[in-house]
Amino acid sequence: MAIKDKALEGCTALVTGGSRGIGRAICEALGARGATVAINFHSREDAARETAELVSKAGGNALLAGFDVGDAAAAAEGVKAVGKDHGLHILVNNAGIAINGLLMRFKPEDWDKVIATNLTGVFSCSKAATPYLLKAKTQGRLINLSSVVGENGNAGQTAYAAAKAGILGMTKSLAKEFASRGVTVNAVTPGFIATDMTDEHLPADQREALLSTIPLARIGDASDVADSVAFLAGPEASYITGQVLRVNGGLLM
Repeated sequence: MAIKDKALEGCTALVTGGSRGIGRAICEALGARGATVAINFHSREDAARETAELVSKAGGNALLAGFDVGDAAAAAEGVKAVGKDHGLHILVNNAGIAINGLLMRFKPEDWDKVIATNLTGVFSCSKAATPYLLKAKTQGRLINLSSVVGENGNAGQTAYAAAKAGILGMTKSLAKEFASRGVTVNAVTPGFIATDMTDEHLPADQREALLSTIPLARIGDASDVADSVAFLAGPEASYITGQVLRVNGGLLM
C-alpha cells in the first residue's frame, strides 16, 4: 500500500533532536503528510526555526519544543507541555550523541553523557508521552531511532552501541505493553547516513573502505530514514509493531 498524502493530518508528532540531520528530514517527511510537528532542540534554536520553515513549506504545521532529552526532568516537562497544548499522537525518539573511544581510555563521565542522552532520554520521553499515546489509541505511534551499531557493535563505540542496543530491548518491551490499546512501537536502525555527525566521525579514507562493504554501494541519505519513519507513523503500518526496520543499504542483513 502506498503512503497516503496527508495521512497524518490532525496528528501531532514530536521529534526529538529535530533541528538538523536525520531529525530534520523526519520532521519534513511528517509535515509533508499533514502532521503538526513539534521540533525538539537543545541549544540550536536557530536551526530548529530553519526546520520549522521546511516543515511549513512541505505542507505541515510546526512548533518548537526546546529541552534537553538528557535531563530527565526537563524531558518529562517538555513532552508533557506538547501533549497538554496540542495532543500527542506520534513520538519519534531521534536525539542522540556520539562520543567515541577505546574502552581502556574511555572516561566514565563520557559514558554517562552518552547513556543519558541516547538511552535514558528515550525512556524519559517515552514515559512522559505514554498517557497521550494511549489516548490516541490506533493513531498512537512510538518510533525509536537506534543504529546498525546497536545490532552489530563497532570498535571504539562501546557506549554508543550499548545505548542503541538498549533501545531495541525497550522497543520490544513497550510494543508488548501498548499493543492492547492499538499503539504501535517500532525501531529504525540506520546504517551510515550522510549527516554532520557522520562527517565528523568518519574520515575520507574510512568512508571509502566502508563503501566497499555496503551492497548498495552508497552512503544513505537522511531522507531514506525519514521516509521509513513516516511509513511507520502512518495508517499503512497499523499491523506492524515490535519490529526493527533496517535502513542500511544491506550493510547488515
